[in-house]
Amino acid sequence: MNRKLTATRESQLKVRQNELRFFTETVDAGRISPLAFFEAGDSCYKDERFYWQNADKTLTLVGIGHATVLTSDGTDDRFKHISDKWKKLCAALIREENDREPVLFGGFSFDPKSVKQTEWDAFPSAHFVVPAFQLSITNGKTEISINMVTESDDAAEKFERLRDERDRLIHIAQVEESALLTKPKVVSIEEISKEHYMETVADVTKKINNGEAEKVVIARSVKLNFADEVPAVTALHHISNEQQESYHFGLQKDGQLFFGATPERLIEITNGRAYSSCVAGSIRRGKSATEDRELGDELLEDSKNREEHQYVVNMISQVFKTFCTDIKISKVPKLMKVRDIQHLFTPVEGKVEKGTDIFNLVKALHPTPALGGVPTDIAMKIIRSEENLDRGYYAAPIGWTDTAGNGEFAVAIRSALLDGDSAYLYAGGGIVADSEPDIEYDETWVKFRPVMRALGGKLNG
Repeated sequence: MNRKLTATRESQLKVRQNELRFFTETVDAGRISPLAFFEAGDSCYKDERFYWQNADKTLTLVGIGHATVLTSDGTDDRFKHISDKWKKLCAALIREENDREPVLFGGFSFDPKSVKQTEWDAFPSAHFVVPAFQLSITNGKTEISINMVTESDDAAEKFERLRDERDRLIHIAQVEESALLTKPKVVSIEEISKEHYMETVADVTKKINNGEAEKVVIARSVKLNFADEVPAVTALHHISNEQQESYHFGLQKDGQLFFGATPERLIEITNGRAYSSCVAGSIRRGKSATEDRELGDELLEDSKNREEHQYVVNMISQVFKTFCTDIKISKVPKLMKVRDIQHLFTPVEGKVEKGTDIFNLVKALHPTPALGGVPTDIAMKIIRSEENLDRGYYAAPIGWTDTAGNGEFAVAIRSALLDGDSAYLYAGGGIVADSEPDIEYDETWVKFRPVMRALGGKLNG
């Protein structure tokens, strides 16, 4: 590895003590497996890792260790709180032309006003990290960066120690053999409050028919219990292999891993242009190409699903009109097909207005009608009173931004919270005036299937 300090970086490491400085250094890492690098951090950084891969496989990120952590326990101000802290860090950045932009990775809870004593106790309403060691694979090129945030007067010594640790992690990832990642053995599946869920769907349908709301998304959870503790890398390996068309993510905190494979982008900003995806309305995949096509045609023509989809298109379009110019929106939805399910999909893009960052857009877009309901405020109140579930980071924004202002957040559906020898899986659906509890219940099983299969669970079909 290149260990030579340039004059610029060396001088900055040795001067300006007692003020915030954010150093980064990037080296070419050749060929290295991202999950092997993730696993290299297992012994020393078990609770300080993240994983991200976008849906078209042009970007993979792995973070090990924490250069710094940004959190918020706020409600309305949590997006601004994280944004302001990140801007302060970006202003302190010292990098050279060939260094990769450092990233901030993390997520927000679905609803900070609906916090209960649950499996999500360790996760605040916002949790973001700048990794100490950042692997980035962009269009096939692999780079590893050191990130260091400091105000101390021994920055040069600390940076040199980080270089030694970087080299150790790269060596482990390149040389040590990976364990055989067999699927976990599931010993039991617990449906959590099934009867309550069925009653809630019926009650919410009545509220909608009484004019209290147009649509409300109701979710539920199941718990898988395993014979042994499930390593984080095992869950990430299987979900990534089995859901090739999706965003893959994993975020570790306090012995738990929140992970999943979501088809739904919330927002992407690249070089000043914003991109979003309206994803709502779904049906299962067919057992043959003919049945699959027939089901897709049925979805495109189904009034309930088209109505549900249009709610999302209207809302996301309005947000783009507020924060963007030069907006492009498809007039009719397409089909997005992933392994277990088909969705209605409408892409949206626009040029970001000056002064707008990705957190402005995340705040404005979350929750979309596909995960909350219509009208949003009323739907959220109904969810809080009726659902009896702390969603945690399920159905919430998860993703990254960098010091250049680029970034991408997905909606964390098709996800689970892995906790040692158990895992909590989450799924929901949009309730409208003609919803039927049995049909909604069956649809949740279709949505559980991707994570269930990755973790060794079996469902019919």
